[in-house]
Order: sequence, then C-alpha cells, then structure tokens
Amino acid sequence: MSLELSRRNVLIGGSVLAGTALLGAPAHAGVPTGGGLPDVDVYVVVVDGMRPDELRADLTPMLTGLAAGGVHYPNASAINIAETLPNHTAMMTGVYPVRSGVPANSVYDPAIDKKRDLDQASDLRTSTVLDRVRTELGLTTASVLSKQYLHGLFGDRASVVWDPQPLLPGTEHAPDNFTIDALIRIVGENSPRLSFTNLGDVDRVGHLDLSGPSIRIARTAALQNTDNQVRRFVDFLHSTGRWNRSVLIVLADHSMDWSEPTRLIGLDRPLNADPLLAGKIRIAQNGGADLIYFVGPDQERAEAVRRIQEIVSAVDGVESSHLPAEFNLGDNAGDVVAFCAQGWRFSDPTPLSNPIPGNHGHSVTLPIPFFLSGGHPGLDGGRRVDTSVCTIDVAPTVAALLGLPAPTGGWDGAARTAGVAVGV
Repeated sequence: MSLELSRRNVLIGGSVLAGTALLGAPAHAGVPTGGGLPDVDVYVVVVDGMRPDELRADLTPMLTGLAAGGVHYPNASAINIAETLPNHTAMMTGVYPVRSGVPANSVYDPAIDKKRDLDQASDLRTSTVLDRVRTELGLTTASVLSKQYLHGLFGDRASVVWDPQPLLPGTEHAPDNFTIDALIRIVGENSPRLSFTNLGDVDRVGHLDLSGPSIRIARTAALQNTDNQVRRFVDFLHSTGRWNRSVLIVLADHSMDWSEPTRLIGLDRPLNADPLLAGKIRIAQNGGADLIYFVGPDQERAEAVRRIQEIVSAVDGVESSHLPAEFNLGDNAGDVVAFCAQGWRFSDPTPLSNPIPGNHGHSVTLPIPFFLSGGHPGLDGGRRVDTSVCTIDVAPTVAALLGLPAPTGGWDGAARTAGVAVGV
C-alpha cells in the first residue's frame, strides 16, 4: 500500500488530527497507466456564486489574468438546479443527480416529513474523483471546503480533509482568507495531486447584499478580496517551485440574481387551495427553484402533477415548471420543479421564509466562469474555446489529467482538455 493510502488526515484549524501526518512531501509519480499529464498537480478552485460578467480586469485582475493566460471556456454553465451542493457534486462525480443523489441544496425527506439540506456523507450515493484518485491511483487528494454543509456532504472522501474554521454565524462558512491559509498549509505539508477548494465569500456576501443588483457594494469588495486570496495561492505555488507542475481548474458553481422585496413567489397557498392537493403538498424551497412533492395516494399522482403544473404556471413570477426527469434530477427531487423568472425569488411556505435578496437556482443563474490555467508545460494557454461546457465536465477533465479511467457506468460529462497535451 502506498504512503498516501496508509495515512488519512483531518485538519481542524491549524492542527492535524485523526491520523498520522504524511512524512514529508510524497514522491510524485509520472504518467499513470491510464495516460494523463506527467508530474501534474490539479487544483480545482470554485469561486462560489461568481457571475461570468464579474471576470474582468478592473474587478478580478488575478482571475482574469489566469483566464487570459490559460484555456478559457466562455460558454459555461451550472447544471440544474443551479445550487451549491448539486454543482459541487457534479464537479467531483461527473454524473447527473439521478446517479449522485444530490439534485438541490434542500429536499423534502419523507422519513422525517420535513425539508432538509443534503449535508450528510450518506446523501452522496456515488464515487468521486477525490476518493477514486486516492484508492485507484494511490495518490494524495485534499478537500478544502469553506461551507459546513459542503464539508458534511463530501465527508472523508479525500486523503486530507479540512474542517472549515472559523465558521461565521449565520453563513456557516469560513472566510476565504482562512480557506486559502488552509489550502496553502495542506499543499505545503502533503503535496496532494488533486485538491478541491470552495471559496464561499462571494456567494455568502452576494446573498445578503442589500445594495441591490446595480450597485452591489459588498459583493464588489468580496470579489476583490477573493481575487487577492487566489493571488496568494498562485504566489505560493510560484515561490515553492510548484507552479510548473500545476493545472488550475477555476470555475463557479452557479451565478447570482437579485430581487426586490416585493417580488416574492409563494406556491404553498395556491397549491393547497386545490381540493385534490390540499394537505398533500410539500415544498423544498431553493431560492430560485421550488421542488414540489405530492404525498397523497399514488393513484392520484398523475392528475396531481398535472394540476400542480397548471396552478404553478399561472402564478406571477414563475418562469417555468418541469418534471424532474427533464434534468436527470432523480426521485428525491419530487414531482414538479418550478423556476422563478429573473428578478424574483421563491419564499415558501410564508413570505418570511426567504428574506435574502440574492438567490440562485433558476435559469438566469446557470452561466458561470470556467477556465484552465497554470504553469504545467503540457498546458498550451492563451486560448478561448467556445465549446459549451458544464460543471459536470470537471471530474472527467481531472481524470484525463491524472490518468484515471471512467467510473462504472461512464461519465455524464466530458473531459475538456483543449490546449492540454494529455497522453502525449
């Protein structure tokens, strides 16, 4: 068994707990049996909630420079539902929610008859590249996830797991400067071949920015700070001689939309006003999307779904309604998924259930920034590729870079290696 496989580490704050620290930097393997880039370290960095129009030199000069010097995919999107948990899951699994079990941030759980976040390791039903690279290739992996529910969902799949600290009250995430501190420390001590990092400030501040969609004072400050934190990490890679081994996959999990206080959508009341549906409806509200569940008799379900879609489509602010199968969401996404229009938000079951102005999950929040950058000689940067790409393409791209074969059942995404000399 390799050194990487024989040690498991959990970092809490600045200490290594629940395992023996790796003894020095692990030896780097060359190209694995399945191909890939020789001597490559892959860093997946997610700027949570960033919009593609925020990738510009006057606002995020470091990220913009990395994109310009790398392989930039301007036609990139999240998967539906455009929320944090399903899109981070898509990045690390390369499969749709029907296979991963994670269609949204929140779902209705019939076992407890309540809505809940998918924040347990058992909620993720399939393998990830974090655990497959570790177990199948014998290489060290790391997860450095700023949000508590992300940390809970991915559990101990990586070789080195950071328990986000300190968590801010109300947001349940660690600020980006602490997250980058942890990433630098983990890379310096353990030299992971794959790391997965979530930077949560832009999203968390965007949710609460009362200055509105046009000014966004607090969000601008958050973007500038996050850009500086990415600069710190890149400087670290340069100063420690790691830059020439590095490929960074930088993207967002979704973007953001803002609504005025009066543009609230409530579906609980009109649905329960229907005699067939009354008392038989449960809703998992996800900001820009509502997951609607019929909990009545199965023989009534077809007619119930028809009525749900008819009622929902007539509510002001609703853009569209769909069956979960249209987006490969799986059974735990309910019977109908409703999306709000731009500038609106869902608030169920009451108008006080969702007071935050910044939301996502709906179609206008699907576009995201997405690029590959780094100093590895196998990366031929300075190019723009107009192919449509998605968060679900990250795992197959990581696998192509590291020489990991597809999982059982194959990928739902595709490797995006334009400008990368994989297998050469």
